[in-house]
Amino acid sequence: MTKLLVDSHCHLDFPDFQGKEGELLANMQATGVGWALIAGVTLERFPGVLALVDRFPNLFAGVGVHPDTEQGEEPDVERLVQLAEHPKVVAIGETGLDYYRLKGDMEWQRKRFRTHIHAARQSRKPLIIHTREAAEDTLRLLAEEHGGGVGGVFHCFTETREVASKALDLGFHISISGIVTFKNARQVKDVATFVPLDRLLVETDSPYLAPVPHRGKQNQPAWVCHVAAEVARLRGIEFEVLAQATTSNFCQLFGVGRDA
Repeated sequence: MTKLLVDSHCHLDFPDFQGKEGELLANMQATGVGWALIAGVTLERFPGVLALVDRFPNLFAGVGVHPDTEQGEEPDVERLVQLAEHPKVVAIGETGLDYYRLKGDMEWQRKRFRTHIHAARQSRKPLIIHTREAAEDTLRLLAEEHGGGVGGVFHCFTETREVASKALDLGFHISISGIVTFKNARQVKDVATFVPLDRLLVETDSPYLAPVPHRGKQNQPAWVCHVAAEVARLRGIEFEVLAQATTSNFCQLFGVGRDA
């Protein structure tokens, strides 16, 4: 099948997928998913991410420490910039703020987020942003630290149209996950139709959030086709138009050639 789509955010290094990499890549090819980006979540796991992207030419990586990670190596700017020099590392992240899972004084999260923004500016690579119940602070820190200068993507977007508008104003893309296929996900469906086509991405966030008709199963990059199909339906455009646009957006944002 012709390569049409990109899964702009997944976690193929997770134990859920160990030993299944060949099968996952074959499934991607069968559904026209040409490329995928593995977002790093800890520095300890990052060697495994690099092993995968070095093994498969159509996989790329982001380097970062997820805001939920309370233990392990704390990143500093120098370390992130050094790791980002790898030719298959195309982004800084997954990073951001999450006030849903963790409570209390989140200053340590905000400090870590600032570190990632500084690393993105130094490495001149875009950011992969995670934000949950922390939109105001996420946008504020990006503005304060001039994160718009490098841009990036708000992944697995679940916030309001107003938050999306502010993220777009800062120069960021918006990525829609399988949540858009869920019956009651009205807010995500609304954003999927609001974001300009040239600022839109699609993703799976595998192994999480499997889209309908696979909801409840272990997600995989091949199923980003269902995300794209629903977004195209909501926008009233042909699937191929949506696929072409989101793939072009990915290539431009992350500096990946279509012949990668």
